Formats: sequence, C-alpha cells, structure tokens
Amino acid sequence: VMKPETTATICLFAGLLLVPGCERTPGTDEAKPTKGSPGQNASPSPKAPGAPAGMVRIPGGRFQMGDNQEVDAKPHPVTVSAFFMDETLVTQDQYEKAMGDNPSRWKGAKNPVEQVRWSDAVRFCNKRSELEGLRPCYDVKTWKCDFDADGCRLPTEAEWECACRAGTTTAYFFGDDPAKLGDYGWFDKNSGGHPRPVGQKQPNAWGLFDMSGNLWEWCNDFYKVDYYGESPLTDPKGPDAAQTKVVRGGAWRFSAQRCRSGYRYNENPGYADVCFGYDIYGFRCVRKATGGSK
Repeated sequence: VMKPETTATICLFAGLLLVPGCERTPGTDEAKPTKGSPGQNASPSPKAPGAPAGMVRIPGGRFQMGDNQEVDAKPHPVTVSAFFMDETLVTQDQYEKAMGDNPSRWKGAKNPVEQVRWSDAVRFCNKRSELEGLRPCYDVKTWKCDFDADGCRLPTEAEWECACRAGTTTAYFFGDDPAKLGDYGWFDKNSGGHPRPVGQKQPNAWGLFDMSGNLWEWCNDFYKVDYYGESPLTDPKGPDAAQTKVVRGGAWRFSAQRCRSGYRYNENPGYADVCFGYDIYGFRCVRKATGGSK
C-alpha cells in the first residue's frame, strides 16, 4: 500500500538517473493505560538511575500497538523489553563529531541531522558504540543487527511506538485532538518550511522530545503492509526481508494526521553509495537495558 505523500529516495547516477537498487516500491505484566492520559507505565523519569547521559529508560511492558484508521496498522497487543532511548533526535553536532561530516541541508549544530539514509544511521550507531566503548550492533556487510550487543542501534518499530505512546492509547501521546500538536511538534502548519532545533517543544510523558513531527525517524525493521497480522507478541523485530525500512513520527512538511503515534511510513534504506536521503529523515538511537523487562 502506497501511503499518501510518498516521496521517493533520490539517487545520483549518470546525471541524476535513478539506480534500480535505490528505487522505492509501493506500499508496520500488562500496564493498563487510561484513554487520554498516561498509563501505569508512564512513571519513569528522564533522569532514572542508570540511564546513560542523554537517554531515557523506557520500561518494559504490554501496550496496544497500531492505528485503526490505517490498513497497515491493525491494533494489537505487544510486549517489549526495557531499553534506553535518546531523549532527542541525533543532532548535526553529534553526527559530525562522530562521523566527520554533516550531510544535512538545513545546517545548525542543534538541528537534527537529516538527509541520512538508513545505512548512514546504522553506521553512526556503530561508530557511537565504538566511541563509548560498547560492542557495535551492526554488521555493515550484511546489515544484520545483533540485538544481544550492548551498543547503539535503531529502535524496532514496536519499541519506537511504545516509547512514543508513553502509556497512552490515544491517537497522539497528548490526546486525540490534532489542534494541540503545535505544543509538542513541528509539522506543516508551524515549521516554517524546514526542520527545527531539537527539544524546543514539550516532551511526552516519558521525557522524549520531537516524537511527533520534525523528522521521520528510521526504525530497524523492514516494512511489510500486513506484518502486524503475523508478528510475534513479544519483542517483534519486523520481517526478515523487504524492499523498504520503517520510518515513524511524521515530519516538518507533513500534516498532523501523519504524526499520529500509530501511523506507519516507509522508505528505501539506501544501501548503495549513489543514493542520498531527503531532508525529512533523521533518527535517534536506543540501547538494551539491563535489569530485566520491568
């Protein structure tokens, strides 16, 4: 199913001709939350003991994943293990210090890094892991992720949605009214036509900023329209293979409807060096948490 407003990844080859490998194909103990307000899981502090600097500990537990307005997002219960997640999107300053370059169109040290492919995000995760003395999660020859490694990686789609919802069951983590989105995120009605520095809007109940809007966020999972009908109930990691990867959260030039907590989108990962990303894609990192799922 092709989503509305789908944008193809641009590839530079022989005078900006598309490379076949880069083309996008058409088209992701129970806590009992109360509708419209954080549930029992919505209790961790951004400064929880043991959380790495700049990260939030996301508690393990069961939540309702999906969006009944979308054909590819049938609501279903999912349980995820605890993990750490970056409070904000990776900034251009962070990316350039680690990787030595800044691919972004809209320059600014505190702006989120954009024009990054999924493969760029993965390479950053590995480099950051090395710099922090952790074991990298990705094999960049096969693009496989070692979920047992203690390094940085991209969130699974289920982890991302659990973190975004922060214990809520509403369309957005702040309720069902899209008119309130301007208090929490940057989208087509308030962005001014470009991404904005991270952390300027209100966070969700778990202390995560820009989970709705600003940039679409790469997830680790491959995208499949009907995956929810076959995914495991605990710690789903996406299909084994597909043409595109999941992105979540909406972006600065997309409507409020695309910023809903359960809304799924997808894009080509850009394995080939001739591909380059658009200025609507960014990412944040996660790490496995010790101490069990609670």
